[in-house]
Parts: sequence; structure tokens; C-alpha cells
Amino acid sequence: MSVPSQIAGILFDKDGTLLDFDASWEPVNRQVSLVAAGGDAELADRLLAACGMDPISGHIVPDSLFAAGNTREIAEGLIGAGAPFDPETLVPLIDDLFAGAAEMSVPVTELQPLFARLRQRGLRLGIASSDNERSIRVTVRRFGIDHYVDFVAGYDSGHGAKPGPGMVLGFCAETGLAPHQVAVVGDSNHDLHMGRNAGAGLKVAVLSGTGSRQSLEEACDIILNDITELEAVLG
Repeated sequence: MSVPSQIAGILFDKDGTLLDFDASWEPVNRQVSLVAAGGDAELADRLLAACGMDPISGHIVPDSLFAAGNTREIAEGLIGAGAPFDPETLVPLIDDLFAGAAEMSVPVTELQPLFARLRQRGLRLGIASSDNERSIRVTVRRFGIDHYVDFVAGYDSGHGAKPGPGMVLGFCAETGLAPHQVAVVGDSNHDLHMGRNAGAGLKVAVLSGTGSRQSLEEACDIILNDITELEAVLG
């Protein structure tokens, strides 16, 4: 597929798209499950499995809670699998762990030069994640892309959750773009369906996260290995 000529903005997912998912999140998911299990290692392994991560290999099931869920959805999944907490207690604990993890996250590529080049093309840039907004802003500052990012949205930013259209529409409201002028880039069907539900002009899947070619091909327009191939696609 050729890229629509009207694309004027890119809305990126964060984890698995800008950040190397396994390197950034396997240790965090294990920590979250152990905290949710109250320190019970056996229960923690069951909680990992319930949320989509193999406790031995660390493999994440595509579109599972750990792959695509927001903090509240993950908390509810952990509680449903036996975590001895209520959501009001567990959600802030997980958000704090996720915000701390942002300081140790590993990027897929050097983000500052990439974002600088995309901005030089005149593109408006945003990040929409199922993580909390605080964690996203830590990531943006840490990798020096705050001068290039026009819009940040997490599950708690007031735009709704993926796969609803709200984050794309919020990006459009912030930048003055129409949905058909926006490319959505992500590693899960939650990202791609968000783009479809909002009427995004281009839905780009990347294989750098938890999704596979087989799990993503139905919902996207283009599949890339990772975001380093995006500039060539844009032409």
C-alpha cells in the first residue's frame, strides 16, 4: 500500500513501538505480579500467566492484559486471578511501579534523532499509551523528545482507553488535524483498532512488540519490523 499523501501527523504507541517491550517490561511485570501477590512467589506466577505472561519464558501473549491493557484493566485481571487487593489500592501501586520503570526503559532505536527528522518533515507527533500519563512524560523527557511531541495521552488523561477513538481524536483536537491525516503506529490490535475506530488515514503495525505478523495483518495497512523503517515508508 502507498502512504496517503495527506498524512500530516503520527500518533505512536509507546511500549513495543518506541520502547523494546521485553527488555523494558519483563522485569516490571514480574515485580507487579509479586507485589500483587503480597510476596507469594507461587501466586505471583499464577498472576503472570493470568495476565498473559509465561512465568518461565517471559513470553507475552499478543493482545493480553500485559500486552495491551491499561493499569486498571491489569489490576482487575490480577484481582480476578487471586490478588488479595481491591482496585483502589492496587491501581496506584501499579502506576508507581510503571512510572519508576520508565527510568529504566530501553528504546527500540535512538528516539531523539528520529523525532527530529520527522519534525523536519513538518509532521505533528504524539504518543498514546495504555500506561499512565506520568510514565509517558518521564519517557519523553528521558529520551529528549519533549520538544518534538505535541500530544501525550495515557489511560488516565481523559480521552478514554484503547481501542476507543478518544486518544486519536484528542491528538487531532490538539494539532488541528483531521483523523484521515493521522498515521497510528503500534504493536497491538488495541492500537490498530483505535486508529480504525477514529478513522485514521493510515494504520501501521510494528513487529517490535508483542504482536506477530499473523495477529496484526488483518487490522493494519502496513507492517514494519520496527519504527526505523517508518521514514522509508513515508517517502
